[in-house]
Amino acid sequence: MSDIRSRKILIAVHDWGIEETELTRPLGDLREAGAQVTLASPTSEDVQTVQHDRYPGVTVTPDALLSDVKASDYDLLVVPGGTCNVDHLRINPSAIELAKDFAKEGKPIAAICHGPWLLVNAGVLGGKTLTSCRYIKADVENAGGVHEDREVVVDDASGWKLITSRKPDDLDAFVNAIEDAL
Repeated sequence: MSDIRSRKILIAVHDWGIEETELTRPLGDLREAGAQVTLASPTSEDVQTVQHDRYPGVTVTPDALLSDVKASDYDLLVVPGGTCNVDHLRINPSAIELAKDFAKEGKPIAAICHGPWLLVNAGVLGGKTLTSCRYIKADVENAGGVHEDREVVVDDASGWKLITSRKPDDLDAFVNAIEDAL
C-alpha cells in the first residue's frame, strides 16, 4: 500500500444540495491525512451544503470545474450524497463521463447515501454489490447492482473497487474504507 500523502482524490459535487457531513468529513479527513483532494463542481461558485436536505449548511469553494478534470489525473473518486446534489449531478455529462472513466480505468469510486445514483446513470453498476440510502435501492437494483443494507460495502469485482455507505451515521466506516483503499 502506498502512502496516502502521494494520493490524489477527486470529490465531485453539484453546486448545491450536498449533504454537509458527507462532503466535509471525507474532504477534511482525507486532507488531514495528507491526501491531495480536489473538489470539483459545474461552476466556480461556492457550493452550498445542506443538513438533512432541509437546513442550509456551510459553503465550500470548489478547486476545479467538473468539465476540466480527468479521471487519469486522480487515484479515487468520491461522490457525496444529498438528494438534490446527486439528482442534478447524475444528469451532468461531465460527471457521468468521469464516473465511466474511473470505472474503465479500474480506479476506485466511493459513494455515500444518494451518491450511487450517479453510477446508476453512468451505467457502471452491473454485477456490483453495494449499499446506499434506502430511497434509491430499486434504482440500484434496476441498474444491475446487488443492494445490501450495511454500514459500508466494498466490492472489488469487475476490475474496479466500489466503496459505498448508506448515510451520515456511516461516515467513520466510509472514510476508513476510503483510506484503506488508498
